[in-house]
Amino acid sequence: MVNRRELSLGLAGMGLSLAGLSALGLAGCSPSPAGKASFITTKGQQFIKDGAPYYYAGANLWYAPYAASPDPAIGNPGRLERELDALSNLGITNLRLLASSELSPLKNSLNPAFQSPDGTLNESLLKGLDKALALMAERNMTAILYLTNFWEWSGGLGTYEAWTNGGTYIDMNDPAHPWPAFPDFVSQFYENQAALAKYEAYVRTLVTRTNSVTNKPYKDDPTIMSWQLCNEPRPGGTDEIIAKRFKAYKGWIDRSAALIKSLDPNHLVSVGHEGPKGCNDDLALTQLAQDSPNIDYTTAHIWPQNWSWADPKDLEGSFPTVEKETTAYIANSVAVTNALKKPLVIEEFGFPRDEASYEAGTSTIWRDQFYGLIIKALLESHQRGGAIAGINFWAWGGEGRALHDDYLMKPKETAYVGDPPHEPQGWYSVFDTDASTKTLIQNAVQKLATP
Repeated sequence: MVNRRELSLGLAGMGLSLAGLSALGLAGCSPSPAGKASFITTKGQQFIKDGAPYYYAGANLWYAPYAASPDPAIGNPGRLERELDALSNLGITNLRLLASSELSPLKNSLNPAFQSPDGTLNESLLKGLDKALALMAERNMTAILYLTNFWEWSGGLGTYEAWTNGGTYIDMNDPAHPWPAFPDFVSQFYENQAALAKYEAYVRTLVTRTNSVTNKPYKDDPTIMSWQLCNEPRPGGTDEIIAKRFKAYKGWIDRSAALIKSLDPNHLVSVGHEGPKGCNDDLALTQLAQDSPNIDYTTAHIWPQNWSWADPKDLEGSFPTVEKETTAYIANSVAVTNALKKPLVIEEFGFPRDEASYEAGTSTIWRDQFYGLIIKALLESHQRGGAIAGINFWAWGGEGRALHDDYLMKPKETAYVGDPPHEPQGWYSVFDTDASTKTLIQNAVQKLATP
């Protein structure tokens, strides 16, 4: 299935294994006793937790608020508890969660959603987010919460556009509107005052929310590490549109970050940027996008297959290119964050299973090799007190499995895996049976725990 990441293109030798990542909260920092966690802050290019540098390994778990929903048609809180226990046993200390979705006319969008066109909120999903945060607090985990999405799978900025422009939209993968028509369309959001107002209203509502489970205001909850403006916001698709809309894009970033800080001065704020690919490989624009006094750290996402570095039919043969390009992408992202004097989190990275399989139980030799590249960068940064301060793999599928032979998620299905509804279920998921990947994480945690 063609998807937005594909359209966005035009360990063994490391002695590592994912089983030591428990300490990935990580080395040098003991977790706070339950109920006494401190807010994560920054000092120079490091995160600080409990007065000490904090390096972490984490995962993406976009579906946590859905799984935690008390509505049995949406959630399965017992499953989420099991998934959190499994992640905690691996040493995972940070999870990146979807904290908004917009009910959308676009294909492959989540339904139900947090928000309807008239602004009505789905209280069962908000309570699901409350529950997810409460369960994470019990396990000394922290959360990155992204407040909308550039892509269609959770509604996102294109849906805000459709809500406020008379119902006009472009579907991803529409042959009548080939890439990059979709990102060019979505970038109109930054100039649409009505759409911006709806986004800001939701931000105000969520940031000032009080957790219905813990009775703690979100702004006072150290379980939240960071608010994130959006998942992978881009200024456009073509260079022409990027040049046209970058000023509006940057203005939205600056205003939104300032708004959040005015409502909640306790938490970090980040953009949710992909890094260079998010600005058509323009490093100057990548830096400028994250150059705000209210943006506390930079981010990077790395997708070798989607960017045509990896050939899913020949992962071994294409891996030298993967290694070369990944190393260069990390170096460029570090250069950006060094120029800004901020920490960096590689908060999304994914790789296909061997033979392009989507099935749990199939081998992950080359995925593990790729994960090893990211883990190596984190370990080396940790050893020298560097700027790469955290990583979040995409994504934990856990005990979830695809329900259909075509590996597609149907509307209102709840067998959540790491892959959102616009992608084959199992493409990038790390399942609970992926022993080699889990061992890789755990071994990395152990290394991070070693002075």
